[in-house]
Amino acid sequence: IGMTAEEIKKYINQVAFSGATEFVEKYKDKTDGQQQIIGHFGLGFYSAFMVAEQVKIITLSHQADAEAAQWTCDGSTSFSIEKTVKKERGTDIVLHIAEDSKEFLDKHRLREILMKYCRFLPIPIELEGEVINQTDPIWTKAPADLKDEDYQNFYKALYPLAEEPLFWIHLNVDYPFNLTGILYFPKINNNLDIQREKIQLYSRQVFITDEVKEIVPQFLTLLHGVIDSPDIPLNVSRSFLQADGNVKKINGYITRKVADKLTEIFNQDRKAFEEKWESIGLFVKYGYVTEDKFAEKAQQFCLLQNVEGKFYTFEEYRNLVQANQVDKNDNTIWLYTSDAGKQNAYIQAAQKRQFDVLKLDNPFIDNHFISTLERKLEKTVLKRVDAETTEKLIDKGENKESVLSQEEQEQLKNIFTTTLANDKLTIQVEAMLPDEMPVVITLSEHLRRMNEMAAAQGFTRFMNPLSAQMSVSLNGNHALNRKILATTDPATQQALVKQTYDLALLAHGMLEGASLTDFLQRSVQFLG
Repeated sequence: IGMTAEEIKKYINQVAFSGATEFVEKYKDKTDGQQQIIGHFGLGFYSAFMVAEQVKIITLSHQADAEAAQWTCDGSTSFSIEKTVKKERGTDIVLHIAEDSKEFLDKHRLREILMKYCRFLPIPIELEGEVINQTDPIWTKAPADLKDEDYQNFYKALYPLAEEPLFWIHLNVDYPFNLTGILYFPKINNNLDIQREKIQLYSRQVFITDEVKEIVPQFLTLLHGVIDSPDIPLNVSRSFLQADGNVKKINGYITRKVADKLTEIFNQDRKAFEEKWESIGLFVKYGYVTEDKFAEKAQQFCLLQNVEGKFYTFEEYRNLVQANQVDKNDNTIWLYTSDAGKQNAYIQAAQKRQFDVLKLDNPFIDNHFISTLERKLEKTVLKRVDAETTEKLIDKGENKESVLSQEEQEQLKNIFTTTLANDKLTIQVEAMLPDEMPVVITLSEHLRRMNEMAAAQGFTRFMNPLSAQMSVSLNGNHALNRKILATTDPATQQALVKQTYDLALLAHGMLEGASLTDFLQRSVQFLG
Protein backbone atom coordinates (compact mmCIF):
# COMPACT_ATOMS: atom_id res chain seq x y z
CA ILE A 1 0.00 0.00 0.00
CA GLY A 2 3.08 2.27 0.03
CA MET A 3 4.12 4.95 2.51
CA THR A 4 4.28 8.72 2.66
CA ALA A 5 7.46 10.52 3.67
CA GLU A 6 5.97 11.03 7.12
CA GLU A 7 5.26 7.31 7.48
CA ILE A 8 8.84 6.50 6.48
CA LYS A 9 10.07 8.76 9.28
CA LYS A 10 7.64 7.19 11.71
CA TYR A 11 8.06 3.50 10.93
CA ILE A 12 11.58 3.25 9.49
CA ASN A 13 13.66 5.90 11.26
CA GLN A 14 12.17 5.53 14.73
CA VAL A 15 12.73 1.81 15.06
CA ALA A 16 10.31 0.05 17.41
CA PHE A 17 9.43 3.30 19.09
CA SER A 18 6.57 5.54 18.05
CA GLY A 19 4.72 2.86 16.14
CA ALA A 20 4.97 0.28 18.93
CA THR A 21 2.40 1.81 21.23
CA GLU A 22 -0.09 2.17 18.40
CA PHE A 23 0.26 -1.44 17.31
CA VAL A 24 0.04 -2.85 20.82
CA GLU A 25 -3.12 -0.82 21.37
CA LYS A 26 -4.51 -1.90 18.02
CA TYR A 27 -4.11 -5.65 18.68
CA LYS A 28 -4.53 -5.87 22.44
CA ASP A 29 -8.09 -7.21 22.19
CA LYS A 30 -7.36 -9.66 19.33
CA THR A 31 -7.04 -13.34 20.25
CA ASP A 32 -3.83 -13.71 18.26
CA GLY A 33 -2.55 -10.22 18.88
CA GLN A 34 0.89 -11.29 20.08
CA GLN A 35 1.52 -13.03 16.78
CA GLN A 36 0.14 -10.20 14.64
CA ILE A 37 2.49 -7.71 16.28
CA ILE A 38 5.51 -9.62 15.00
CA GLY A 39 6.94 -7.93 11.90
CA HIS A 40 5.48 -4.47 12.51
CA PHE A 41 8.37 -2.74 14.28
CA GLY A 42 10.82 -2.52 11.39
CA LEU A 43 13.59 -4.51 13.02
CA GLY A 44 13.57 -7.17 10.30
CA PHE A 45 14.03 -4.50 7.66
CA TYR A 46 17.37 -3.50 9.14
CA SER A 47 18.80 -6.93 8.45
CA ALA A 48 19.25 -5.59 4.91
CA PHE A 49 22.40 -3.84 6.13
CA MET A 50 23.99 -7.19 6.92
CA VAL A 51 24.63 -7.57 3.18
CA ALA A 52 24.12 -4.07 1.71
CA GLU A 53 26.33 -1.00 1.84
CA GLN A 54 23.38 1.17 0.88
CA VAL A 55 19.61 0.66 0.97
CA LYS A 56 16.95 2.67 -0.83
CA ILE A 57 13.19 2.69 -0.23
CA ILE A 58 11.16 4.02 -3.16
CA THR A 59 7.49 4.24 -2.24
CA LEU A 60 4.15 5.75 -3.26
CA SER A 61 1.28 5.69 -0.76
CA HIS A 62 -2.22 4.57 -1.66
CA GLN A 63 -3.52 7.83 -0.16
CA ALA A 64 -5.04 10.32 -2.59
CA ASP A 65 -2.66 12.99 -3.91
CA ALA A 66 0.30 11.29 -2.19
CA GLU A 67 3.79 12.06 -3.50
CA ALA A 68 6.40 9.39 -4.10
CA ALA A 69 9.34 9.45 -1.71
CA GLN A 70 12.84 7.94 -1.66
CA TRP A 71 14.69 7.09 1.55
CA THR A 72 18.45 6.40 1.30
CA CYS A 73 20.75 5.16 4.06
CA ASP A 74 24.20 3.57 4.30
CA GLY A 75 23.54 1.87 7.64
CA SER A 76 24.77 4.76 9.75
CA THR A 77 22.56 7.14 11.70
CA SER A 78 22.45 9.47 8.65
CA PHE A 79 19.74 9.18 6.00
CA SER A 80 18.00 11.24 3.37
CA ILE A 81 14.36 11.52 2.28
CA GLU A 82 13.53 13.21 -1.01
CA LYS A 83 10.80 13.33 -3.60
CA THR A 84 10.98 10.92 -6.51
CA VAL A 85 8.87 9.58 -9.34
CA LYS A 86 6.87 6.36 -9.05
CA LYS A 87 3.82 5.61 -11.17
CA GLU A 88 2.19 2.76 -9.20
CA ARG A 89 1.45 2.56 -5.50
CA GLY A 90 3.58 0.27 -3.37
CA THR A 91 7.15 0.02 -2.17
CA ASP A 92 10.41 -1.03 -3.78
CA ILE A 93 13.43 -1.79 -1.59
CA VAL A 94 16.75 -1.65 -3.44
CA LEU A 95 19.86 -3.17 -1.87
CA HIS A 96 23.31 -2.13 -3.09
CA ILE A 97 25.18 -5.28 -2.14
CA ALA A 98 28.47 -4.91 -0.26
CA GLU A 99 31.67 -6.34 -1.75
CA ASP A 100 31.85 -9.20 0.78
CA SER A 101 28.24 -10.24 0.08
CA LYS A 102 28.28 -10.55 -3.70
CA GLU A 103 27.21 -14.20 -3.37
CA PHE A 104 23.66 -12.92 -2.82
CA LEU A 105 23.61 -11.54 -6.38
CA ASP A 106 23.88 -15.08 -7.71
CA LYS A 107 20.39 -16.19 -8.75
CA HIS A 108 21.05 -19.80 -7.74
CA ARG A 109 22.10 -18.73 -4.23
CA LEU A 110 19.04 -16.48 -4.00
CA ARG A 111 16.73 -19.27 -5.09
CA GLU A 112 18.32 -21.64 -2.57
CA ILE A 113 17.68 -19.21 0.29
CA LEU A 114 14.16 -18.39 -0.80
CA MET A 115 13.24 -22.04 -1.26
CA LYS A 116 14.49 -22.86 2.23
CA TYR A 117 12.90 -20.03 4.20
CA CYS A 118 10.03 -18.81 2.04
CA ARG A 119 8.99 -21.88 0.12
CA PHE A 120 5.51 -21.87 1.66
CA LEU A 121 5.17 -18.19 2.58
CA PRO A 122 1.50 -17.13 2.22
CA ILE A 123 2.55 -14.14 0.06
CA PRO A 124 3.67 -14.81 -3.55
CA ILE A 125 7.38 -14.29 -4.20
CA GLU A 126 8.70 -13.72 -7.72
CA LEU A 127 12.24 -14.37 -8.85
CA GLU A 128 13.01 -13.33 -12.42
CA GLY A 129 9.31 -13.13 -13.19
CA GLU A 130 8.49 -16.58 -11.79
CA VAL A 131 6.44 -17.20 -8.64
CA ILE A 132 8.67 -19.66 -6.78
CA ASN A 133 6.70 -20.34 -3.60
CA GLN A 134 3.54 -22.29 -2.81
CA THR A 135 1.21 -20.04 -0.86
CA ASP A 136 -1.31 -22.72 0.12
CA PRO A 137 0.60 -25.90 1.08
CA ILE A 138 -1.49 -28.99 1.76
CA TRP A 139 -1.14 -28.82 5.53
CA THR A 140 -3.30 -25.66 5.43
CA LYS A 141 -6.12 -27.58 3.76
CA ALA A 142 -8.77 -29.87 5.21
CA PRO A 143 -7.93 -33.60 5.00
CA ALA A 144 -11.32 -34.20 3.36
CA ASP A 145 -10.18 -32.08 0.41
CA LEU A 146 -6.99 -34.07 -0.18
CA LYS A 147 -6.24 -37.37 -1.90
CA ASP A 148 -3.43 -39.85 -1.21
CA GLU A 149 -1.75 -38.55 -4.35
CA ASP A 150 -1.60 -35.04 -2.85
CA TYR A 151 0.19 -36.30 0.26
CA GLN A 152 2.59 -38.42 -1.80
CA ASN A 153 3.43 -35.58 -4.18
CA PHE A 154 4.06 -33.23 -1.27
CA TYR A 155 6.41 -35.78 0.28
CA LYS A 156 8.32 -36.10 -3.00
CA ALA A 157 8.63 -32.32 -3.16
CA LEU A 158 10.07 -32.22 0.37
CA TYR A 159 12.36 -35.26 -0.03
CA PRO A 160 13.04 -35.88 -3.73
CA LEU A 161 15.47 -38.76 -3.15
CA ALA A 162 13.48 -40.63 -0.50
CA GLU A 163 11.39 -43.75 -1.03
CA GLU A 164 7.62 -43.44 -0.77
CA PRO A 165 6.42 -43.07 2.83
CA LEU A 166 4.59 -45.90 4.57
CA PHE A 167 1.72 -43.66 5.72
CA TRP A 168 1.11 -40.23 7.21
CA ILE A 169 -0.80 -38.24 9.83
CA HIS A 170 -2.51 -34.91 9.13
CA LEU A 171 -2.36 -32.68 12.23
CA ASN A 172 -5.00 -30.02 12.72
CA VAL A 173 -5.87 -28.56 16.13
CA ASP A 174 -6.82 -25.05 17.21
CA TYR A 175 -7.40 -25.55 20.94
CA PRO A 176 -5.79 -25.35 23.47
CA PHE A 177 -3.00 -24.46 21.03
CA ASN A 178 -2.72 -23.91 17.29
CA LEU A 179 -1.01 -26.65 15.32
CA THR A 180 -1.18 -27.90 11.76
CA GLY A 181 1.12 -30.12 9.79
CA ILE A 182 1.71 -33.50 8.19
CA LEU A 183 3.98 -36.18 9.61
CA TYR A 184 5.15 -39.04 7.40
CA PHE A 185 6.40 -42.47 8.45
CA PRO A 186 9.40 -43.11 6.20
CA LYS A 187 10.95 -46.41 5.29
CA ILE A 188 13.63 -46.52 7.94
CA ASN A 189 17.05 -48.03 7.39
CA ASN A 190 19.53 -48.90 10.12
CA ASN A 191 21.36 -45.57 10.00
CA LEU A 192 19.41 -43.56 12.55
CA ASP A 193 21.57 -40.45 12.14
CA ILE A 194 20.57 -40.11 8.48
CA GLN A 195 16.90 -40.42 9.43
CA ARG A 196 16.92 -37.65 12.03
CA GLU A 197 16.16 -33.95 11.68
CA LYS A 198 13.72 -34.36 8.79
CA ILE A 199 10.79 -32.53 10.40
CA GLN A 200 10.59 -28.88 9.39
CA LEU A 201 9.15 -26.37 11.84
CA TYR A 202 7.16 -23.41 10.48
CA SER A 203 5.37 -20.49 12.08
CA ARG A 204 2.54 -19.25 9.88
CA GLN A 205 4.19 -20.89 6.86
CA VAL A 206 7.56 -19.24 7.53
CA PHE A 207 10.40 -21.76 7.91
CA ILE A 208 12.01 -21.64 11.35
CA THR A 209 14.22 -24.71 11.81
CA ASP A 210 14.59 -28.41 11.15
CA GLU A 211 15.93 -29.09 14.65
CA VAL A 212 12.77 -29.99 16.55
CA LYS A 213 14.13 -32.37 19.19
CA GLU A 214 13.10 -29.99 21.99
CA ILE A 215 9.58 -29.73 20.58
CA VAL A 216 8.77 -33.36 19.80
CA PRO A 217 9.86 -36.49 21.73
CA GLN A 218 13.19 -37.96 20.72
CA PHE A 219 11.73 -40.97 18.91
CA LEU A 220 9.50 -38.74 16.76
CA THR A 221 12.59 -37.14 15.19
CA LEU A 222 12.62 -40.25 12.97
CA LEU A 223 9.45 -39.00 11.28
CA HIS A 224 9.49 -36.69 8.27
CA GLY A 225 7.23 -33.78 7.39
CA VAL A 226 6.21 -30.35 8.64
CA ILE A 227 4.80 -28.84 11.82
CA ASP A 228 3.34 -25.33 11.71
CA SER A 229 2.47 -23.59 14.96
CA PRO A 230 2.47 -19.93 16.03
CA ASP A 231 2.35 -21.12 19.64
CA ILE A 232 5.93 -22.40 19.75
CA PRO A 233 8.23 -19.64 21.10
CA LEU A 234 10.99 -18.71 18.69
CA ASN A 235 14.62 -17.71 19.32
CA VAL A 236 14.64 -18.85 22.93
CA SER A 237 16.86 -21.14 24.94
CA ARG A 238 16.51 -24.90 24.99
CA SER A 239 15.65 -24.89 28.69
CA PHE A 240 12.87 -22.36 28.02
CA LEU A 241 11.42 -24.59 25.31
CA GLN A 242 11.47 -27.59 27.62
CA ALA A 243 9.58 -25.63 30.28
CA ASP A 244 7.08 -23.94 27.95
CA GLY A 245 3.47 -25.06 28.55
CA ASN A 246 2.42 -25.01 24.90
CA VAL A 247 5.47 -26.98 23.83
CA LYS A 248 4.64 -29.67 26.41
CA LYS A 249 1.04 -29.83 25.19
CA ILE A 250 2.12 -30.03 21.54
CA ASN A 251 4.64 -32.72 22.44
CA GLY A 252 1.96 -34.80 24.15
CA TYR A 253 -0.60 -34.24 21.40
CA ILE A 254 1.73 -35.41 18.63
CA THR A 255 2.76 -38.47 20.65
CA ARG A 256 -0.89 -39.40 21.18
CA LYS A 257 -1.81 -38.87 17.51
CA VAL A 258 1.07 -41.08 16.37
CA ALA A 259 0.12 -43.84 18.81
CA ASP A 260 -3.55 -43.62 17.77
CA LYS A 261 -2.61 -43.84 14.08
CA LEU A 262 -0.47 -46.93 14.66
CA THR A 263 -3.27 -48.54 16.70
CA GLU A 264 -5.76 -47.79 13.93
CA ILE A 265 -3.57 -49.31 11.20
CA PHE A 266 -2.81 -52.37 13.33
CA ASN A 267 -6.49 -52.99 14.08
CA GLN A 268 -7.70 -52.36 10.51
CA ASP A 269 -5.11 -54.36 8.60
CA ARG A 270 -2.73 -56.37 10.76
CA LYS A 271 -1.20 -58.17 7.78
CA ALA A 272 -0.18 -54.88 6.15
CA PHE A 273 1.14 -53.68 9.51
CA GLU A 274 3.29 -56.79 9.82
CA GLU A 275 4.60 -56.36 6.27
CA LYS A 276 5.79 -52.85 7.17
CA TRP A 277 7.21 -53.93 10.53
CA GLU A 278 10.85 -53.76 9.38
CA SER A 279 10.51 -49.96 9.21
CA ILE A 280 7.72 -49.46 11.74
CA GLY A 281 9.41 -51.74 14.28
CA LEU A 282 12.51 -49.62 14.73
CA PHE A 283 10.37 -46.55 15.28
CA VAL A 284 7.95 -48.28 17.71
CA LYS A 285 10.77 -49.84 19.74
CA TYR A 286 12.55 -46.49 19.91
CA GLY A 287 9.36 -44.91 21.27
CA TYR A 288 8.75 -47.81 23.65
CA VAL A 289 12.23 -47.37 25.12
CA THR A 290 12.29 -43.57 25.40
CA GLU A 291 8.70 -42.39 25.98
CA ASP A 292 6.58 -43.91 28.76
CA LYS A 293 3.26 -42.48 27.54
CA PHE A 294 3.85 -43.92 24.09
CA ALA A 295 4.97 -47.24 25.60
CA GLU A 296 1.62 -47.63 27.37
CA LYS A 297 -0.26 -47.49 24.07
CA ALA A 298 2.43 -49.43 22.18
CA GLN A 299 1.76 -52.52 24.32
CA GLN A 300 -1.21 -53.14 21.99
CA PHE A 301 0.65 -52.96 18.66
CA CYS A 302 4.35 -53.51 19.38
CA LEU A 303 5.19 -56.84 17.75
CA LEU A 304 7.68 -59.59 18.46
CA GLN A 305 8.92 -61.67 15.52
CA ASN A 306 10.33 -65.15 15.99
CA VAL A 307 12.94 -66.89 13.84
CA GLU A 308 10.16 -68.55 11.84
CA GLY A 309 8.86 -65.13 10.78
CA LYS A 310 5.66 -65.19 12.84
CA PHE A 311 4.48 -62.06 14.67
CA TYR A 312 2.99 -61.77 18.15
CA THR A 313 1.87 -59.01 20.49
CA PHE A 314 3.31 -59.16 24.01
CA GLU A 315 0.19 -60.84 25.35
CA GLU A 316 0.02 -63.32 22.46
CA TYR A 317 3.64 -64.29 22.93
CA ARG A 318 3.31 -64.78 26.66
CA ASN A 319 0.40 -67.15 26.00
CA LEU A 320 2.46 -68.99 23.37
CA VAL A 321 5.43 -69.80 25.62
CA GLN A 322 3.70 -69.96 29.01
CA ALA A 323 3.36 -73.75 29.01
CA ASN A 324 6.97 -74.61 28.20
CA GLN A 325 9.18 -71.64 29.10
CA VAL A 326 8.58 -70.87 32.78
CA ASP A 327 11.48 -71.53 35.16
CA LYS A 328 11.51 -72.76 38.75
CA ASN A 329 11.13 -69.17 40.01
CA ASP A 330 7.94 -68.68 37.98
CA ASN A 331 9.69 -66.35 35.51
CA THR A 332 8.66 -66.58 31.88
CA ILE A 333 11.82 -66.89 29.81
CA TRP A 334 11.82 -65.30 26.36
CA LEU A 335 14.69 -66.66 24.29
CA TYR A 336 16.11 -64.60 21.43
CA THR A 337 18.85 -64.50 18.84
CA SER A 338 20.82 -61.45 17.77
CA ASP A 339 22.26 -63.25 14.73
CA ALA A 340 20.26 -66.21 13.48
CA GLY A 341 23.06 -67.29 11.14
CA LYS A 342 25.87 -67.40 13.68
CA GLN A 343 23.66 -68.76 16.46
CA ASN A 344 21.86 -71.36 14.35
CA ALA A 345 23.22 -74.35 16.29
CA TYR A 346 21.89 -72.88 19.54
CA ILE A 347 18.55 -72.05 17.93
CA GLN A 348 18.15 -75.60 16.69
CA ALA A 349 19.07 -77.01 20.10
CA ALA A 350 16.41 -74.79 21.71
CA GLN A 351 13.80 -75.78 19.12
CA LYS A 352 14.45 -79.47 19.81
CA ARG A 353 13.20 -78.76 23.32
CA GLN A 354 10.09 -77.06 21.83
CA PHE A 355 11.37 -73.64 22.91
CA ASP A 356 10.46 -70.63 20.76
CA VAL A 357 13.19 -68.14 19.77
CA LEU A 358 12.63 -64.46 19.01
CA LYS A 359 14.62 -62.49 16.46
CA LEU A 360 16.00 -59.32 18.10
CA ASP A 361 18.88 -58.44 15.83
CA ASN A 362 18.83 -54.67 15.35
CA PRO A 363 22.19 -53.40 16.67
CA PHE A 364 20.87 -49.87 17.27
CA ILE A 365 17.80 -50.49 19.40
CA ASP A 366 17.30 -54.10 20.48
CA ASN A 367 19.75 -54.09 23.43
CA HIS A 368 17.81 -51.16 24.92
CA PHE A 369 14.49 -52.73 23.92
CA ILE A 370 15.33 -55.99 25.70
CA SER A 371 16.25 -54.19 28.92
CA THR A 372 13.08 -52.10 28.74
CA LEU A 373 10.91 -55.19 28.23
CA GLU A 374 12.35 -56.78 31.36
CA ARG A 375 11.73 -53.58 33.31
CA LYS A 376 8.15 -53.10 32.15
CA LEU A 377 6.87 -56.68 31.91
CA GLU A 378 6.25 -58.52 35.14
CA LYS A 379 8.26 -61.70 35.81
CA THR A 380 9.71 -61.76 32.29
CA VAL A 381 13.38 -62.51 31.61
CA LEU A 382 15.05 -62.44 28.20
CA LYS A 383 18.03 -64.66 27.41
CA ARG A 384 19.99 -65.03 24.23
CA VAL A 385 20.03 -68.64 23.08
CA ASP A 386 23.77 -68.92 23.70
CA ALA A 387 23.66 -67.47 27.23
CA GLU A 388 23.49 -70.95 28.81
CA THR A 389 23.51 -74.57 27.78
CA THR A 390 20.08 -75.53 26.52
CA GLU A 391 19.21 -77.35 29.75
CA LYS A 392 20.01 -74.23 31.81
CA LEU A 393 18.31 -71.64 29.59
CA ILE A 394 15.05 -72.42 31.37
CA ASP A 395 16.06 -73.83 34.72
CA LYS A 396 13.18 -75.90 36.00
CA GLY A 397 15.19 -77.22 38.94
CA GLU A 398 15.62 -80.69 37.42
CA ASN A 399 19.03 -82.34 37.70
CA LYS A 400 20.15 -84.63 34.88
CA GLU A 401 22.42 -87.54 35.70
CA SER A 402 25.87 -87.92 34.14
CA VAL A 403 27.19 -91.27 32.90
CA LEU A 404 30.62 -90.16 34.16
CA SER A 405 31.71 -90.62 37.72
CA GLN A 406 32.89 -87.66 39.76
CA GLU A 407 36.47 -88.75 39.24
CA GLU A 408 35.99 -89.03 35.47
CA GLN A 409 34.42 -85.58 35.36
CA GLU A 410 37.43 -84.06 37.14
CA GLN A 411 39.78 -85.93 34.82
CA LEU A 412 37.95 -84.67 31.70
CA LYS A 413 37.99 -81.09 33.03
CA ASN A 414 41.75 -81.28 33.71
CA ILE A 415 42.46 -82.61 30.21
CA PHE A 416 40.63 -79.67 28.59
CA THR A 417 42.10 -77.09 31.01
CA THR A 418 45.66 -78.26 30.39
CA THR A 419 45.28 -78.57 26.62
CA LEU A 420 43.52 -75.25 26.02
CA ALA A 421 45.63 -73.33 28.56
CA ASN A 422 43.40 -70.24 28.46
CA ASP A 423 42.74 -68.41 31.74
CA LYS A 424 39.73 -66.61 30.18
CA LEU A 425 37.83 -69.88 30.00
CA THR A 426 35.67 -71.22 32.82
CA ILE A 427 35.48 -74.97 32.20
CA GLN A 428 32.97 -77.33 33.82
CA VAL A 429 31.44 -80.72 33.10
CA GLU A 430 27.64 -80.85 32.86
CA ALA A 431 25.08 -83.61 32.44
CA MET A 432 23.40 -82.79 29.14
CA LEU A 433 21.41 -84.84 26.71
CA PRO A 434 23.57 -87.03 24.45
CA ASP A 435 22.40 -85.19 21.31
CA GLU A 436 23.84 -81.88 22.56
CA MET A 437 27.23 -80.79 21.25
CA PRO A 438 30.23 -82.34 23.07
CA VAL A 439 31.44 -78.85 24.01
CA VAL A 440 29.18 -75.81 24.35
CA ILE A 441 30.45 -72.25 24.72
CA THR A 442 28.18 -69.76 26.44
CA LEU A 443 28.52 -66.06 27.21
CA SER A 444 26.98 -64.67 30.38
CA GLU A 445 23.86 -62.66 29.47
CA HIS A 446 24.77 -59.95 31.97
CA LEU A 447 28.43 -59.58 30.99
CA ARG A 448 27.65 -59.80 27.29
CA ARG A 449 25.07 -57.02 27.54
CA MET A 450 27.59 -54.85 29.34
CA ASN A 451 30.16 -55.53 26.63
CA GLU A 452 27.69 -54.75 23.84
CA MET A 453 26.57 -51.52 25.50
CA ALA A 454 30.20 -50.48 25.87
CA ALA A 455 30.88 -51.35 22.22
CA ALA A 456 27.87 -49.29 21.13
CA GLN A 457 29.36 -46.32 22.95
CA GLY A 458 32.66 -46.65 21.10
CA PHE A 459 34.69 -48.80 23.49
CA THR A 460 35.79 -51.12 20.71
CA ARG A 461 38.01 -53.30 22.88
CA PHE A 462 34.82 -54.88 24.25
CA MET A 463 33.42 -55.77 20.83
CA ASN A 464 35.22 -59.11 20.47
CA PRO A 465 33.36 -61.80 22.48
CA LEU A 466 36.65 -63.67 22.89
CA SER A 467 37.93 -60.83 25.08
CA ALA A 468 35.21 -61.59 27.66
CA GLN A 469 35.12 -64.44 30.15
CA MET A 470 33.57 -67.43 28.37
CA SER A 471 31.99 -70.49 29.93
CA VAL A 472 32.94 -73.84 28.39
CA SER A 473 30.56 -76.66 29.24
CA LEU A 474 31.70 -80.22 28.57
CA ASN A 475 28.84 -82.61 27.87
CA GLY A 476 29.49 -85.52 30.23
CA ASN A 477 26.98 -87.66 28.37
CA HIS A 478 28.45 -87.25 24.89
CA ALA A 479 30.28 -90.21 23.35
CA LEU A 480 33.11 -88.03 22.01
CA ASN A 481 34.07 -86.87 25.49
CA ARG A 482 34.12 -90.46 26.71
CA LYS A 483 36.41 -91.22 23.75
CA ILE A 484 38.75 -88.41 24.86
CA LEU A 485 38.90 -89.93 28.35
CA ALA A 486 39.66 -93.38 26.91
CA THR A 487 42.42 -92.17 24.54
CA THR A 488 45.88 -93.10 25.82
CA ASP A 489 47.97 -91.34 23.15
CA PRO A 490 48.60 -87.75 24.40
CA ALA A 491 48.92 -86.26 20.89
CA THR A 492 45.63 -87.79 19.73
CA GLN A 493 43.92 -86.76 22.95
CA GLN A 494 45.08 -83.13 22.56
CA ALA A 495 43.98 -83.08 18.92
CA LEU A 496 40.50 -84.33 19.87
CA VAL A 497 40.22 -81.68 22.61
CA LYS A 498 41.20 -78.88 20.23
CA GLN A 499 38.86 -80.21 17.57
CA THR A 500 35.83 -80.37 19.84
CA TYR A 501 36.62 -76.92 21.29
CA ASP A 502 37.01 -75.44 17.79
CA LEU A 503 33.68 -77.01 16.82
CA ALA A 504 32.13 -75.09 19.72
CA LEU A 505 33.79 -71.88 18.55
CA LEU A 506 32.60 -72.57 15.01
CA ALA A 507 29.03 -73.05 16.25
CA HIS A 508 29.34 -69.65 17.91
CA GLY A 509 30.72 -67.97 14.79
CA MET A 510 33.96 -67.19 16.62
CA LEU A 511 36.47 -69.33 14.73
CA GLU A 512 38.59 -67.30 12.33
CA GLY A 513 42.11 -66.56 11.11
CA ALA A 514 44.89 -68.97 12.04
CA SER A 515 42.62 -70.90 14.40
CA LEU A 516 40.24 -71.62 11.53
CA THR A 517 43.13 -72.74 9.31
CA ASP A 518 44.41 -75.09 12.02
CA PHE A 519 40.90 -76.52 12.43
CA LEU A 520 40.60 -77.20 8.70
CA GLN A 521 44.00 -78.89 8.51
CA ARG A 522 43.23 -80.98 11.59
CA SER A 523 39.87 -81.99 10.08
CA VAL A 524 41.61 -83.21 6.92
CA GLN A 525 44.01 -85.29 9.00
CA PHE A 526 41.13 -86.89 10.94
CA LEU A 527 39.27 -87.68 7.73
CA GLY A 528 42.42 -89.19 6.21
